[in-house]
Amino acid sequence: MFGKWRRQVRNWLANKMELPADILMDLPRITMIGQIHIYIENHRGLLSFSDKEIRLLLKQGQLLVKGEAFVIKTILPEEILLEGKISQVLYLDE
Repeated sequence: MFGKWRRQVRNWLANKMELPADILMDLPRITMIGQIHIYIENHRGLLSFSDKEIRLLLKQGQLLVKGEAFVIKTILPEEILLEGKISQVLYLDE
C-alpha cells in the first residue's frame, strides 16, 4: 500500500521540480550508441563480467547485458561504460 503511494509522490515531485525520474525513483539510466557502446548509471555494483556477459545489481533486481568482445572502458562506483557488440539488454527480477 505505501509502495504505491511513494511512487505517486516521487512522480509528482519529479514533475513539479522538473527533476529526471531516474534520480528521484532510483532507476538506472542506460545510454546505448548502436550495438557498440552502453553507458549505465545508477547501478549498485558489478556482479559478474566476461567477454560475453555483464551482470549489474540494481536497487530492484539486476541488469544483464549479453553480446561479444566486451571490454570495460570505464568503471566508477555507480557508472560503467562497456564496449563490444551488444545483442541483448535484460532486466531480471531476482
